Amino acid sequence: MFARYAYAPNALGYCGPADATALRNGSARQIRAAAQHFTGAWPYLRVMSAMTGIADPLDERLVESYWHGGGIGAEIEPSAFLDRLLTILGPAAGHYWTHLTPQLADEAAPNHAFHVFGVYPWSRLLDSPAASTASSILDNCRITPARVMSRDGARVRLRSRRLVWNGRYLSLGPPSIRTVTIALDGRSPIDPRCGDQVALHWGQPAGPLTPAQVAEITISTLRQLAVTNHRLHPDP
Repeated sequence: MFARYAYAPNALGYCGPADATALRNGSARQIRAAAQHFTGAWPYLRVMSAMTGIADPLDERLVESYWHGGGIGAEIEPSAFLDRLLTILGPAAGHYWTHLTPQLADEAAPNHAFHVFGVYPWSRLLDSPAASTASSILDNCRITPARVMSRDGARVRLRSRRLVWNGRYLSLGPPSIRTVTIALDGRSPIDPRCGDQVALHWGQPAGPLTPAQVAEITISTLRQLAVTNHRLHPDP
């Protein structure tokens, strides 16, 4: 599961090791080694492992909770999680990401949505000339539930809700149709079929979703948008 969700950003060169071979077709040992080169996801999984008592950071319960939100991660106290996470991320980020402080406690959650909107710097560029680029990156990097409407070879029509930035607040727009081309590097983590619900990550279907998983992703995303909006424009 980790390899499927991490595959697209790794193949695009955004995170993880330079060689994506392990995520495409590696053994469990090779995937485990590759996972430790993801300077975003791996620290989360390490801390989640320590705080839940689940010895393996790649236990599917932790991996699913990280990518989707909810699950076993919902039992972790957010501020205590943030304290541990910052001891790992802080030295790695150095002086470039000065926003990585305990002031993030109100936004903290042990999942990918927090990493995208709270830890990565892009939400802090929404009030700048780079707003369009920042909004696009936030939308592509988050995990998006999508329903497969049709497929023609590698081209798949999907129905999903895009991220919207109105100049002041982030929100999810109404359902709309988009077409993506699957099979980066000639491979795809899954083989989506018409009617399937899938998780979309950087323009690629990363895994099948159950209705319960769609709900978890939606809840964690909406929660993160609410706390991010409050940081960007606090209520008077």
